Amino acid sequence: MLKLLQMEVIPSLNCHFKDVACARERTRAAEGFSGWIHLDIADGRFTFNKTWGSPAEWKALNSKLKLEVHLMVEEPEKQIMDWIEAGAERIIVHAETLSAETAERIEALGKEHAVEMMLAFSPETRLETGREYFKRFSEYQILAVYPGLPDQVFLPIVLEKIRFLRESFPKSNIEVDGGINLETARAVKAAGANILISASYLFEAKDPKIAHKELLAA
Repeated sequence: MLKLLQMEVIPSLNCHFKDVACARERTRAAEGFSGWIHLDIADGRFTFNKTWGSPAEWKALNSKLKLEVHLMVEEPEKQIMDWIEAGAERIIVHAETLSAETAERIEALGKEHAVEMMLAFSPETRLETGREYFKRFSEYQILAVYPGLPDQVFLPIVLEKIRFLRESFPKSNIEVDGGINLETARAVKAAGANILISASYLFEAKDPKIAHKELLAA
């Protein structure tokens, strides 16, 4: 097994775009076992669905959790500053939505505001298509399900991508989002991932805090 960076399991809100109660409840629960929260922003264009969350809505929750924002949107650069101002400490953008120019601008925003910028790939996207963006980012995410909809089945085809990224970037954070349970957590860790994103496994458990510990130890 490859030597990994510090292992993290980050809870994901993943609430329907009108469900403020879900966002509030899951955020409060996450504060009991995590230092981070992952917020999916789906615009209904890059994805088939929309999810809860705007910068103003997040700030209204008044949470002390570190915020990671996953921009599953067609034009991420138009939203980045709003999320930085809302307190995001890590912002994830998709290779499928970038150009050389937007990747350069996003890199500059991250450096200017001391915000981590992470490059994401959907499961069907070949890593070669985003190779020109690698120099602009130092952290990477692989989606193990198709963007947007919750409760999808983990796609094993992503394991080879995780291995490639770990071998190519041994000191980088490599995150996996989608379909995470005990079995898939073990598989992605063995492939080289050190950050796991989970919604269903954590928040549908009788005790999310115990479920969080289980994933960390998987």
